[in-house]
Amino acid sequence: MTKLFIGGFPLDITELELVQLVAPYGTVSTIKIVRDKKTNQCKGYAFIEILEADGAENAVAALNGAEMQGRELKLNIVADEPSVKTYVRLSKPGDPQRKKRPRRPLS
Repeated sequence: MTKLFIGGFPLDITELELVQLVAPYGTVSTIKIVRDKKTNQCKGYAFIEILEADGAENAVAALNGAEMQGRELKLNIVADEPSVKTYVRLSKPGDPQRKKRPRRPLS
């Protein structure tokens, strides 16, 4: 299963229209149009999962840069999310020699 990012489409598009756009290239398993939490308005991009990896590549090759209702579509294959092991610690640990200040009483 391969996840696609699709952006640049008209804001009034429906899930069905996106599925019909991508379906000729592979079997769509899930689709998620990203919407504003407050207004529920489409933000202009979505994530689609296609069962066949070559179908996802064909969709990107055919539809990336294509025009839809005066807007240019952008399609990319989304890289797999990194596992927990690949995260790097960004902050340095505290100095073990540094003395901690005593806490002040609450009252």
